Amino acid sequence: MRTAYSVETVRAAERALMAQLPQGALMRRAAAGLAAACADLLGRTYGTRVALLVGSGDNGGDALYAGARLARRGAGVTAVLLAPERTHAGGLAALRAAGGRVASAEAADRAVRRADLVMDGIVGIGGKGGLRPEAEALVRAAYAGGGLIVSVDLPSGVDADTGEVHGAAVHADVTVTFGAYKPGLLLDPAREHAGALRLVDIGLHLPAGPDVEALQHADVAWLLPRPQAESDKYRRGVVGVVAGSARYPGAAVLAVAGALHGGAGAVRYVGPAAEAVIARFPETLVSAGPPSKAGRVQAWVVGPGLGDGAEARQALEDVLASDVPVLIDADGLRLLSPETLRARSAGTVLTPHAGEAAVLLGRTRERVESARLVSVRALAEHYGATALLKGSTTAIASAGRAVRVNPTGTPWLATAGSGDVLSGLTGALLAAGLTGYDAASVGAYLHGLAARSLGQAPVTASAVAEALRGVWREVVEG
Repeated sequence: MRTAYSVETVRAAERALMAQLPQGALMRRAAAGLAAACADLLGRTYGTRVALLVGSGDNGGDALYAGARLARRGAGVTAVLLAPERTHAGGLAALRAAGGRVASAEAADRAVRRADLVMDGIVGIGGKGGLRPEAEALVRAAYAGGGLIVSVDLPSGVDADTGEVHGAAVHADVTVTFGAYKPGLLLDPAREHAGALRLVDIGLHLPAGPDVEALQHADVAWLLPRPQAESDKYRRGVVGVVAGSARYPGAAVLAVAGALHGGAGAVRYVGPAAEAVIARFPETLVSAGPPSKAGRVQAWVVGPGLGDGAEARQALEDVLASDVPVLIDADGLRLLSPETLRARSAGTVLTPHAGEAAVLLGRTRERVESARLVSVRALAEHYGATALLKGSTTAIASAGRAVRVNPTGTPWLATAGSGDVLSGLTGALLAAGLTGYDAASVGAYLHGLAARSLGQAPVTASAVAEALRGVWREVVEG
């Protein structure tokens, strides 16, 4: 599992470690890892040109020490000092001793444009706001030059704790981060700026509870429910689906598809699209309703394509009165009250996209999208539920837990019906006994993986649902 820690936590761990090491040892340790990563990216070091964009913080010192190592291996290293009077003195002395040089103001632009690799050491993890004009101009010169851009610890101009970007920020090809991932490296919009991530272990002792985490294959394989010899449909999990309408019968079909291909032992469908559902999936158990009369289920999914009329409201109230976990999506989200959710004895999962989350939180969609970490935490707290915020980085929050971000997302999932499939899939995992937090995390992971398995071409929600069966096998078998 990838874990990310706040700036405050990382700095506390750094202070504790520095107290046990000779002065400057931790910075040189980080710089050694940074230099090794840059050498690997260059393929060869001797004869290459490296430009260092050096700010006044520790990231500037890391860049200077790393540049000194590359210079000793034959690279032509030029430092551009953005705050000459506050440049890290030890790092600058090491660079000069190794044969590196400092560019004059007149030569800075040319040095950056000609570089095979540009190291971004402008702003550290405590930086706030976008790049200043002088730094932005040099970064644009780096883009124009076409050399690799490697950010030190995180791209300058992004918020390490939240992933927010206010103003101009570096778009790196690679970010080499030290000690631990920072939340902003795993969350859009900052994640888009980070490029490929490389973690350098510098020996930090970090607490057991991270601020943000991302499941990997092995974590998902361990969480996935698998049938045992004595399993029957109820042990595997029966999920009820209340979805679809005369206008949107396809939402019901797709939600049922996600549930069946997501491992449900059985699916009970309640709603007006029974004919369309049975035509596609004859194994579905259908009922005219109300949900409380449909038969035994271990979880409910309610909302996709449901509409907002009196029947939809009654169906949602009926489902929320049950004592099993409930996932609420799409139209169901518009009919919610926080008080009703907080009064439930069983768990609830909300799965809004940014526009729906904006309505639920009473803020703009732009604010939700730019501050995904803050928004998903607010949803979970306000509604007393597990919140899955869909989007460029799908994020899952639950009270007292680290926010989970999904690493398998792809823009191809921005297609009609995709969310309906995710709802059915996650509902099946709830019915199988996973907590809302784990079901939402695993569901998002498998959903993204299914879309990725279809290749870099337009996909449909139906194709994603069908691909889920192969994805299960891939994850379980490693």
